[in-house]
Amino acid sequence: MNTAEHEGGAEPPVASVGTAVHTVPTDAPEGDGTLTWDATTLVLVTVRSGTTTGFGWTYGAPATAQVVTDQLADVVTGRCALDVPGANEAMNRAVRNAGRPGLVAGAISAVDLALWDLKARLLDLPLVRLLGACRADVPVYGSGGFTTYDAGQQERQLRHWVAEQDIPRVKIKIGESWGNATRRDAERVTAARRTIGDTTDLYVDANGGYSRKQAVRMATHLAQQGVTWFEEPVSSDDLAGLAQVRGAVTADVTAGEYGYTLPYFHHMLRADAVDCLQADATRCGGLTVWLRAAALAEAAGLEISGHCAPHVHAHAAAAVPNLRHLEWFHDHVRIENLLFDGALDPAGGSIRPGADGAPGHGLTLRADLAEKYRTH
Repeated sequence: MNTAEHEGGAEPPVASVGTAVHTVPTDAPEGDGTLTWDATTLVLVTVRSGTTTGFGWTYGAPATAQVVTDQLADVVTGRCALDVPGANEAMNRAVRNAGRPGLVAGAISAVDLALWDLKARLLDLPLVRLLGACRADVPVYGSGGFTTYDAGQQERQLRHWVAEQDIPRVKIKIGESWGNATRRDAERVTAARRTIGDTTDLYVDANGGYSRKQAVRMATHLAQQGVTWFEEPVSSDDLAGLAQVRGAVTADVTAGEYGYTLPYFHHMLRADAVDCLQADATRCGGLTVWLRAAALAEAAGLEISGHCAPHVHAHAAAAVPNLRHLEWFHDHVRIENLLFDGALDPAGGSIRPGADGAPGHGLTLRADLAEKYRTH
């Protein structure tokens, strides 16, 4: 045990909750089917108990930090640091009139993630050992292929994943300009297949940029190029549309990254909208809710895939029996490698969370670099 509060069996309280906002410019302009950006913001939450500190984060608007400070910190402070689900429930109840989905959900998620890290560090365990491992290796897929990339940029990125890191599955963005550039979409998919060869799995993500029939028409070309994962062919809010596309195409249809509550995933599964459920622990309520979403998927006979923020998901991904893989998202991987020591290595197509025995999620903040990019 790491803290004085544990001596004699006393419960360790959460003593403080802090936030910091870090905005990191992209290494090149990035975009998907419906949005472009040139910087990404990571909102970091730290929680302390005695001399032990845990931290978690979400990606989103800087105002997320204010939600943590104004609406969540007092709810969590003083609670037993070991009772993470109880803190999660208390936060959910406290924001009833603030509006749970969206930015507030990101704030709850970051605090929840920090609390899980703190608990594992208090117990001096890797988080995966605390949760209980189902596997040692967690498969990942290379993700990027932004619509803003030219042909050379796309090829270099794909070759890095496949030839240099030996990752056997990769994903590119399509649906450019809200589905108004389908010819270029098709050309980029063909080029991607040419770059990676016949033995690497090819995935695409339209970020909801297509209409229903447009997605079905595009799927003909995707099938010709051996695409097996068609992410958000239409808006993830259009559950009937996802189900319609799913019934008409050969690729697995996937969605769920914008699930901010557990009932969202329940509705998605009841609508038969996806072949694999995606969930994002930095949005859905942290690992507490992500693990519940995984159980919902398992009960429906489906697998779950972790969306983005790979170091947030790694340990929980190793703890669920129905995991398909994690998204090794270029933007977030670059930021997490920049700001944290202890980042995982995806060489060979999988990572091994907890293998080094480091407590919690195994990361430490690089204070000097974090301060360089801190904006609040």
